[in-house]
Amino acid sequence: MVKLNKIYTRTGDKGTTMLTSGDIVPKFDLRIEAYGCVDELNAQLGMACILAKDNSKLGDLLQYIQHDLFDLGADLSTPMVADEAPDAALRIIASQTLALEQNIDEFNENLAPLKSFVLPNGTTLAAQLHICRTVTRRAERIVAQLIAEQGAQTNVESLKYLNRLSDLFFVLSRYDNEVSGQGDILWKPAKNRQSL
Repeated sequence: MVKLNKIYTRTGDKGTTMLTSGDIVPKFDLRIEAYGCVDELNAQLGMACILAKDNSKLGDLLQYIQHDLFDLGADLSTPMVADEAPDAALRIIASQTLALEQNIDEFNENLAPLKSFVLPNGTTLAAQLHICRTVTRRAERIVAQLIAEQGAQTNVESLKYLNRLSDLFFVLSRYDNEVSGQGDILWKPAKNRQSL
């Protein structure tokens, strides 16, 4: 159970912080960067939740994902150990990634096939979901590097989860543009080029 009595501790004043394992690392440590990016994503997703308040199906899903993102942050902040017992630490598991895939399929089912890339635009919510998508992609790149450097200590399911999550945000942005009547705003290659 989480219990926060004091908000400031001064323990980070020297540029270090403590992982869930108790290890002290620099605040620029790649693991800190990974779960810090997930925290940033969750804050951006909070804005998407507010913008989705008139669509309970979408809003409920986004808040559901916020809980997953706290799980993911806990996972990334706790390096795995050899022969770790099941449930010894909070980890992202395959069923959480599968749930994202099921939502991708459900929300994508009635969308028109794409004939071009879409611009990150449209409704305010769709644009915010594109911000969430790009922050997710950044988190994914950082976690990929973390796995490359600390693979034995990092849950590979976290990378799969982030990969599917960015796809889900893309589909949800298209879905919101569709249900709002806005529709996709497609990229037109070389639209602004002028010959000299």
